[in-house]
Amino acid sequence: MKRITIAALILATATVAIAQSKAPAQNTTNPVVSTVRQLEERQSKNLIGAADEMPADKYSYRPTPQQMSFAHLVIHVTESNNSLCARVAGEPPRELKLSESDSKDMLTKAMKDSFAYCEQVLAKADDSTLDTQVELYGGHSGPRAAALIYLATGWADHYSAAAMYLRLNNLLPPSAKKP
Repeated sequence: MKRITIAALILATATVAIAQSKAPAQNTTNPVVSTVRQLEERQSKNLIGAADEMPADKYSYRPTPQQMSFAHLVIHVTESNNSLCARVAGEPPRELKLSESDSKDMLTKAMKDSFAYCEQVLAKADDSTLDTQVELYGGHSGPRAAALIYLATGWADHYSAAAMYLRLNNLLPPSAKKP
């Protein structure tokens, strides 16, 4: 039953992403990984652009006391990329020591490096190992496909938050700017 549910999620994610993209995935033998590659290309530009757009003095900004700071959001994206892309690659997660008090330059470089790592991993990945079991968060395991889905949904969630933080500071998110 789990495989059917996961397969349905993968198919739905791939179908939506392909339909929303300007050009469908070029590699039809690996439609899932190809779609995640396309999403990574777009979402990395948006998330890195948001990190660059936010002024350094606003990295401590949080809309409410219960929400994470913008710096924490950048760290979270970086750690998520490094962890999930390592799972996709079958490697141990990269250990980084980042802090909300680190400079904007240090945090944005770490985020850019995490996306570069994901690009390398996704360039080597293919759909043939989507059912391979990998360790996920909190000691749970699941298919490698889950790590790809978590990546794609995480990027959308994280960019939504980053765009909101920018708008609350009267800044235009990258996706809202005219090309």
